[in-house]
Amino acid sequence: MNLSLAQLLPFVVFAFVASITPGPTNLLILGSAVSRGLLAAMPLVLGAAVGAAGLVVVVGLGLGEVFLRFPLLQQVMAWVGMGWITWLGWQLFRSPASAIEGDGGVRRVGALQGAGMQLINPKTWIMALSVVSVCVGVGAGMATYCVYAGVFLLVALPCLALWAVLGVGAARVLRSAVAVQRFNQGMAVLLVVSVWGGMFC
Repeated sequence: MNLSLAQLLPFVVFAFVASITPGPTNLLILGSAVSRGLLAAMPLVLGAAVGAAGLVVVVGLGLGEVFLRFPLLQQVMAWVGMGWITWLGWQLFRSPASAIEGDGGVRRVGALQGAGMQLINPKTWIMALSVVSVCVGVGAGMATYCVYAGVFLLVALPCLALWAVLGVGAARVLRSAVAVQRFNQGMAVLLVVSVWGGMFC
């Protein structure tokens, strides 16, 4: 394996765009930071980034080939993921109004949940399949997939952390219970739109 900077640079740009643009994971990180603060959101950031990078390796080592052979399986996973994220959005939308104090009244989402969410996040699957089919190539080998996954992890961590920082900034503006409820409802709508819109574009 001999990868040059010229080979990796386009992938770095791809990883940046995939990580920084709004999606279900980014919105959950933002909401977690608003409700619980920056430090409490960091395990979610780490878990989500590691989960997405791990998915690149898993898809490269053969799972991507399974999805290409059995497109119905890919559709079933996409619909299950969309259903779960829609349920999360509904729970967020109907959460009671409360001012941000301490934990903000919202259940903590940790590293394991962040990593697990990548398994049902359609945006992450599309990213991983794109990495393997376009950037790396099928049959590139374990070492090559691990390098690309490592680069993706290094790019994704600061991008996702930025969403947590944005959440901390938003928390300073959201002083009243009504403001928090409206924010949660807006985030819930964006969460659902991000997953359903991605399915049909």
